[in-house]
Amino acid sequence: MPAIRIIRRTSFPPVDTWSMVTDWERHGAQVPLTRTIIETAPPTHVGTIFTARTGVSRITFDDRMEVVVWRPPTEGSSGLVRLEKRGRVVTGWAEIEIHPLATGGAEIHWREELGLRGLPRALDPLVATAGRLLFGRALTRLLRP
Repeated sequence: MPAIRIIRRTSFPPVDTWSMVTDWERHGAQVPLTRTIIETAPPTHVGTIFTARTGVSRITFDDRMEVVVWRPPTEGSSGLVRLEKRGRVVTGWAEIEIHPLATGGAEIHWREELGLRGLPRALDPLVATAGRLLFGRALTRLLRP
């Protein structure tokens, strides 16, 4: 499975950063041709399920995810959310970790292992590069108020 690692810094406090990057509906708005469907009642918690549906017309694929760790940051401590990908096509996991910075603001670590069933392993480097570009762009946009 291709590994994707992205790190960003922001001047926003960790608690605000957490709210921005765990707004699942905004995730869909940042990825071309994608919308997010929340399947469980808010607020987000362990067990929350949502799907990122990407495509045009009837040609779509779903990235169904379940929140398996939900630890929002508190004053002076890091936060972590872990998502397990439960789809038929997209598999793997994603973690978003928010660390407070001594100088103020926060550092975001996005880690993901992304599998696409039926895709040859020889294409893993291409999938990883595309994922870093796509998710990096999405994260940058999520950090805009």
